[in-house]
Amino acid sequence: MRARLLVTEAFRSITANASTAIAATMTVLIGMFLLGLLVALGTWVVSWSDHVKSELLVKVYFTPERSDQQLEAVRAKLLSDPRVKEVNFVSSTEALARMDEKYPELTQNLSSNPLPDSFEVHPNRAEDTRAIAQTLAPLPAGVDKVNYGEKTANRILRVARVIEVVFLVAVLVLLAASTLLIANTIRLSIFARRREIEVMKLVGATNWFVRGPFMLEGLLTGLIGAVAAVVLLLLGKELALPAILGRIDAGSDVRAIAFFWNALILVVVGLLVGAAGSGLTLRKFLKV
Repeated sequence: MRARLLVTEAFRSITANASTAIAATMTVLIGMFLLGLLVALGTWVVSWSDHVKSELLVKVYFTPERSDQQLEAVRAKLLSDPRVKEVNFVSSTEALARMDEKYPELTQNLSSNPLPDSFEVHPNRAEDTRAIAQTLAPLPAGVDKVNYGEKTANRILRVARVIEVVFLVAVLVLLAASTLLIANTIRLSIFARRREIEVMKLVGATNWFVRGPFMLEGLLTGLIGAVAAVVLLLLGKELALPAILGRIDAGSDVRAIAFFWNALILVVVGLLVGAAGSGLTLRKFLKV
């Protein structure tokens, strides 16, 4: 009985204050649409930064006079480091073939192979490339030099950290802004019925009895706005995304969060933001 009364009151409030309800719903729609875009774009960019970081390697170049025993000793030393994921041997012949594939203009006039044998050392974490390279100082016998692209690695890691921080801050700011906007919009509806709330309190209605219809109204507003935002994002995904991705050259492992999870996040956040907006606004009017 009480649940039915709450639902009836919520719908009565929505229909009686249609303009305010529409304004609140549009606020949720815009906020959730921007949040969905931010989540999709942010997770894609973070995935791209992880892809770029995964390409950071430590390269160990050997002298032409190196022996097999020296090579295996360096391999064993590297594999004993828990920060090392794997060690791949690249012969001088394979290195030349790679260069010929990428830069054929540099190899067409070569009379001999100038490239050395090398190890490509894959770290567990891109941040460990420097530390892994330092474990080979001083250089072991048979090793000519060790290179981990210090400047490039530092730049990539710095950009990746900035991307992660900006993504987190943007999500928090957008959620806070959406909550405040919805709270202010719902405040208009509650302000229009402040006398009714005061009378209900004076005749003995509990705070939760008064709060219930408005909380439900906020939940419905958040749900409708979030679902509408999901529909718009779905249209954008089907119509605009293929044309955009066709112009971007990224690895096959670079992808945004699955649309299902993005939609689920928006619906849950829409419900929470709607309820939070109503709850925060009601606190003032319940102090009778």
